[in-house]
Amino acid sequence: MRTTDPGDAARIELLLAELRLPAVKQVWVSLAAQADKEGWPAGRFLAALAEHEIAERGRRRLERHLAEARLPPGKTLETFDFEAVPVVSKAQVMALAAGELFGPPGGGKSHLAAALGFALVENGWRVLFTRTTDLVQRLQIARRELALEAAIAKLDKFHLLILDDIAYVTKDQAETSVLFELISARYERRSLLITANQPFGEWGKIFPEPTTS
Repeated sequence: MRTTDPGDAARIELLLAELRLPAVKQVWVSLAAQADKEGWPAGRFLAALAEHEIAERGRRRLERHLAEARLPPGKTLETFDFEAVPVVSKAQVMALAAGELFGPPGGGKSHLAAALGFALVENGWRVLFTRTTDLVQRLQIARRELALEAAIAKLDKFHLLILDDIAYVTKDQAETSVLFELISARYERRSLLITANQPFGEWGKIFPEPTTS
């Protein structure tokens, strides 16, 4: 059985570090030993290394996107009690790409929104879950610093923005104004999923200014 020359091994380590292939750097020795033992052709060995690197990059990407999404832990479709909320079926939820989730407090709106966000992140989309009041406060600070447009543009990296509990935004014009600007900026460009206690027809209570409701 052939083994890798120590000099070649040292050179490979340096090359893989230079090429920024950490996953390959981690497994190439064991895969090379297996390839030597089983008599793999060079193409099979190279494919195995590439597949491992791609899989590891996908895993790291998923970890990053889950971290930035700020989804509440444990809120998945598998952990949602559909029997406790019989008016909602799993098929209906799976068919919902983005839109609005309405219902009284305790009805599982936030759980379903987070579960949809989690499913999208698993499928390669970038998602941000945030309480509406928290985001509105950050946008108000950005406005005072004359950076509102940049703050809203920064949110464009997220394919889906989940605004949880929009009804808890206070009714003063400063808050509803920045929220309206955010919604307008994403209109027909990026997706929004909104949870609220009131149906859309009662949004005049959230946006008292007629031009924004």
